Amino acid sequence: MEQTQTTFLVTGAAGHLGSVLVRRLQRLGADWRGLVLPGQNAGGRPGFVEGDVTAPATLEALFDGLAGRRVIVIHTAGIVDISGLRGAEMQRVNVGGTANVIALCQAHPGTRLVYVSSVHAIPERGTHGPLCETREFAPERVIGDYAKTKAAATAAVLAAADAGLDAVVVHPSGILGPNSPGGNHLVQLVADYLGGRLPACVDGGYDFVDVRDVADGCIAAALRGRSGECYILSGRYAHISTLLQLVRGAGGGHRLPELPVWLAGAAAPLLSSLAKRRGERPLYTRYSLYTLVSNGRFCHDKATRELGYHPRGLWRTVRDTVRWLQRSALSAGESGL
Repeated sequence: MEQTQTTFLVTGAAGHLGSVLVRRLQRLGADWRGLVLPGQNAGGRPGFVEGDVTAPATLEALFDGLAGRRVIVIHTAGIVDISGLRGAEMQRVNVGGTANVIALCQAHPGTRLVYVSSVHAIPERGTHGPLCETREFAPERVIGDYAKTKAAATAAVLAAADAGLDAVVVHPSGILGPNSPGGNHLVQLVADYLGGRLPACVDGGYDFVDVRDVADGCIAAALRGRSGECYILSGRYAHISTLLQLVRGAGGGHRLPELPVWLAGAAAPLLSSLAKRRGERPLYTRYSLYTLVSNGRFCHDKATRELGYHPRGLWRTVRDTVRWLQRSALSAGESGL
């Protein structure tokens, strides 16, 4: 790694992937800066810059003093939502914020952009086989507000690449793993199961990938990815029942009744009400249930071939997530003594 000549700028550095990316860059001895929202850099931690991707004037500070250096922006900032109630906000952040980041990179010649899209942006095309990379992205070809905003933002990045911007796109699948500051729905699923708060399992599945592997894939894309290309960063497909069985093996728990998706959909209002009473986000929503029965199989052969991407087994991810949740609960208990 070009440690003395390259500076990595990570947007969304307080999020799950962004924070793990920062840890990876620190471990590699890389020069980095992380963009966090105003108020998120409590204590003035070095390396973090407060700003908002929806407010372009706040982003310029990221580039202060970087003249003459190679700059790589890894854009992870965005909103992931399965409720169906934050469409306008996701449009503003996921699409508008990405447009602002593109403009920022274009205003600083020589900057490389790595955009963290999502496999949700990839059209299913009616096939049941593993989905591979494409350059055809449009909101009308995918289902759900989140997928639509990621598709629109991905199309904008690729259009900028066609116009001369040095830009690469990565598509993570369902991110799971330790060190989640909050907001990750899959980590919440594991935590709710361990805490006895998950009432039922749903007969469906998806592709799950370790956040640490995605972080490594982002860095590899930054250093070795071809401009204008997309790379799927997926892990392993598993049914939800299999995922929870792995959680049970790592941290205990009881076997749950497995509901067909149609029944889970009918029960979704009740499950949502129960979650809200506990002050939690509902996990079984119309969008999440659609995701669990859609084509959730993805091919990461291109990333393996060109980036050296090799995701770890799901068991290791689940084990480390459970251990991290247990340590976090213990720490929270001790701090409350």
